[in-house]
Amino acid sequence: MSEIGYFLSSEEHSPSALVRYARQAEEAGFASAWISDHYHPWTDEQGEASFVWCVIGGIAATTELRLTTGVTCPTVRIHPAVMAQAAATAAEMMPGRFRFGLGTGENLNEHILGDHWPPAPVRLEMLEEAVEVMRRLWTGSMVNHHGPHYRVENARIYSLPDEPPPVPISAFGSKALALAARIGDGFVSTTPEADMVQRYRAEGGTGPAMAGMKVCWATDEAAARRTAHRLWAQTGIPGELSQELRTPAHFEQASSLVTEDQVAESIVCGPDPERHVAAIEQYFEAGFDEVYVCQVGGDQEGFFDFYRSELRPRLT
Repeated sequence: MSEIGYFLSSEEHSPSALVRYARQAEEAGFASAWISDHYHPWTDEQGEASFVWCVIGGIAATTELRLTTGVTCPTVRIHPAVMAQAAATAAEMMPGRFRFGLGTGENLNEHILGDHWPPAPVRLEMLEEAVEVMRRLWTGSMVNHHGPHYRVENARIYSLPDEPPPVPISAFGSKALALAARIGDGFVSTTPEADMVQRYRAEGGTGPAMAGMKVCWATDEAAARRTAHRLWAQTGIPGELSQELRTPAHFEQASSLVTEDQVAESIVCGPDPERHVAAIEQYFEAGFDEVYVCQVGGDQEGFFDFYRSELRPRLT
């Protein structure tokens, strides 16, 4: 069954605002949400990057939303044994409502302690080992692990949910897709590419295919385009640069080459509900099961009204 959820941008909004928007999303009719997990925003203009696990606690205490991290990197900046405890706590507070979305991360967030930023094949190895460690810890057993990337000694998680959280995996290439199909409980993406879903299924992936997308609703399309370009020009940065650049300043430098028209090609802007519906439906046509919509900019309340009155009736 196709589902539309709300995407909480930790890069744009303060922690208290994220909790407030989660409540408002539920009131607008959303039953599920994604939340991003970064140490830095992509650019200084975005301006926020809270510790997502505190925010998740606030959402757990004030809503009945199903929530997925979109996505967490459990490999460099925070050890997977610590991530396993954080996810177990979130899952216990949100029984049956929390999914631990994972990915291999970006240099932007993971280099902050001075650790080496490994190449992509090594990052995939680290993610696989991290998932193995976390799943062993979610059994409640005492865990000792001495692997190529991680060491765990006499660790046991005492506060556990009745069931461990599902672990969907972000993937953008063939090797990552194969890993998502083999060890994950779902596939995470941000582009409506049917061949990616088909390859995930061909590799044996049976979990839901889910995607996050951005829109910028406003009564004035020109204003919406300016907002989208000001806040998310980095979405136009090509290739692997988004995994390799180290600081928000570097993203701002690269984003200076991205035009407003280029951003508007990937982020639907303005008040036309048919354009918003078409942008969402292309993900379902590509085979995705769940789509999470992020409203760019400060007018979240306006977007919720738009969703309630214009989008939800059309999409239903």
